Amino acid sequence: MDFLKSAVASIAKGPAFPYTFGDRVDVDQSIWTLHNGTRREDNSKCSIFSFDINANRSRLPIAKNTLRKFRTLRHPGVVKVLDTLETDQLIYIATERITPLGWATKRRALSEESAKWGLHNVAKTLKFVNDEAASVHGNVRVSSIFTTESGEWKVAGLEICSSMKEDDAVIFTQGSLVPDIGRYTPPEVVKGGWSSISQHPIHAIDSYGYGTLVSEVFSGGFSGSDQIGSVKNVPQAMQASYRRLTHALPKMRLSVGHFLDQGVRKGGFFDTPLIDLTNGIENLGLKNDTEREAFLGELETVADSDDFPEDFFKVKVLPELLKSVEFGGGGAKPLALVMRVATKLSEDEYDAQITPVIVRLFTLPDRALRVCLLENLPHMIDHLSQKTVSDKIFPQMVTGFGDLAPIVREQTVKAVLIVINKLSDRVINGELLRHLAKTANDEQPGIRTNTTICLGKIARNLGAGSRAKVLTAAFSRALRDPFVHARNAALMALAATADMFSEDDCATKMLPAICPSLVDREKIIRDQANKTMTIYLDRVRKYGSTLPDSVLPPPESQSAGPTRLSTPQPSNQWMGWAISSFTNKVGAASGEIQPNSNGAKPTPTERASSTPPQNGLAVRPNLHSASSANAVPRAGSNLRNMTASPPAVEDEDFGDAWGNMDDNDTSAADAWGSEPTSPRPTSSASTARATSSYDDGGEPDFEGWLNAQAAAKSRSKPLPKGLAAKKAPVSNIASVKPTLASRSSGTAATARTVPTKKADAEKEVTADEDDWGDAWG
Repeated sequence: MDFLKSAVASIAKGPAFPYTFGDRVDVDQSIWTLHNGTRREDNSKCSIFSFDINANRSRLPIAKNTLRKFRTLRHPGVVKVLDTLETDQLIYIATERITPLGWATKRRALSEESAKWGLHNVAKTLKFVNDEAASVHGNVRVSSIFTTESGEWKVAGLEICSSMKEDDAVIFTQGSLVPDIGRYTPPEVVKGGWSSISQHPIHAIDSYGYGTLVSEVFSGGFSGSDQIGSVKNVPQAMQASYRRLTHALPKMRLSVGHFLDQGVRKGGFFDTPLIDLTNGIENLGLKNDTEREAFLGELETVADSDDFPEDFFKVKVLPELLKSVEFGGGGAKPLALVMRVATKLSEDEYDAQITPVIVRLFTLPDRALRVCLLENLPHMIDHLSQKTVSDKIFPQMVTGFGDLAPIVREQTVKAVLIVINKLSDRVINGELLRHLAKTANDEQPGIRTNTTICLGKIARNLGAGSRAKVLTAAFSRALRDPFVHARNAALMALAATADMFSEDDCATKMLPAICPSLVDREKIIRDQANKTMTIYLDRVRKYGSTLPDSVLPPPESQSAGPTRLSTPQPSNQWMGWAISSFTNKVGAASGEIQPNSNGAKPTPTERASSTPPQNGLAVRPNLHSASSANAVPRAGSNLRNMTASPPAVEDEDFGDAWGNMDDNDTSAADAWGSEPTSPRPTSSASTARATSSYDDGGEPDFEGWLNAQAAAKSRSKPLPKGLAAKKAPVSNIASVKPTLASRSSGTAATARTVPTKKADAEKEVTADEDDWGDAWG
């Protein structure tokens, strides 16, 4: 019952028409009222012609003729009808969304190419009406032509369209009912009336009307019969044929079909790239590879022209290109055209037509298509949401980092700069950095270089906690790259990201890494290294100027009174304080060490046994030399002779202060763990120098102290059974030391602690008596 009630109520309110009326559209010289509308079912756009019978009953016959012809005359060049409704009070005709052509002609908004394209479409439609349908349109003028959303020109104004096979055709009796028809009426009709049409060729009246259309389109309006035949503003190539269309004698008029044939000939006025494009776009999927390549080349030429109608590209060309790319195997070239056309779409249109296709294309394995997608990312990234890029596109894009084709890897690295602002911090600092770490070590030098550039440009997007660490490792490695442009890119990236490192990192990490580039073999690297070095040095110096002069506490005042600030300090004062912190701890040295009977250097064990340790440290007394003072023997420890009172500056000998480093002296090499060198044969003078004693100025015997400590510890705290180190005989101790430095890197060294500071000097040294020398290796 409820259903019946609603049905009765709807009938009472008016006829059921599944379309909603929108804004009214102004049309001239028409019996119809035009409205924009929408279809309720899918909210699609449409246009609605409405005719009020009660208000315009005298023109009801031509309104009904229009309705009948719209239903029966089907052609792509005729306005497409979606639905109709006829009652005793009104007539509704729902069509595709259209706009009156007169809006564009009055504003002179049509380019010559677009006008030719539109006239070409109208000519094809009239040829069909005259030749195939054996009918006469009878009302060809600008007010009867409409443009669709794609920019195509469609024919309407079918009020007096009649078949010449009908004896009671509407045009014979009702032709004068069309508004303002007198201005467009041909001379023979003016003289003989509408009934005289049957005495002339079928095409005669429509050829004349088509001629007025040509004149009105290029001139921007039509003033009357005086304008007929004037070639002003008509293209030069079209003028001769245009004159024949408007000939005064009906039998001498050129039919619209012949006019079309003359225009489409090679070099004719309808032989334009735009017209060729519209003829071939609908069959793009049926073309072979050669034909497709040729057609796409023409399409690319037309797309670069300013005369090309954007609406046609958006509505007609774009869907066909998308089909060719996704399903027709069109490849990368159609995709490039799609991206160029898509820039003219609104955001809603882009989301509806382009975004779903892009997401699907990224899942395809075609390398050429992937490269084209990556190259065109700058054109599409602004239209893609962050969620779409992060969740759908980037997971597919990262497969290119590991692709076998270098071009795919390189384009993927370059594309990072485009999508970086659409990625989350978690993705950037996680998955993205892992992939860039691989491409930074790629076998292709160009990819390594682009990775360095990429890191420099996305540095500010990296996490603050890991940014400096990542950039330091990446740029330091790139500075050692054998490819010159990779090194140059690293230096430029360092210069651009200097503010992202702390001052300490600049001084301790970045500057040491940059320095080798100052002497690079390539001038371009040396020049860039100097520029980058200047940036970091300026920053470090600026920071250094803000630091205090000293962080040490001020010295305590002494009873002797304040020290004069102007008192000159000894030039070698820096050597005195370097040792004083050590000697003040261990106390003054006393006693004597007796040399061996053969004059050789005493072994560490003999030294430890000859002089008892004082306060846990074996010290060595002054040795009074019996030979020449110039004969300076090799010291047993790595510490050199330091006298309590420095000599005058002019008497100093800096060479003797560092010791005689001859070829037989292997103590320096042993201390850094290098391989010992074979001693050369020595002369008698060398032997004399090696066996002579010297005055060490009371220098602590550091080597003997270490041996004594190790021996005391081993006696006081024996290791458990099985862990005690095997001791070499005393007589072989001297021969053990030279072998310590030459131990292989695979030998496990026991833990040891070497006192290097004041606080460490008081700690007990834990080391085996054989292994202390390895601490310096």
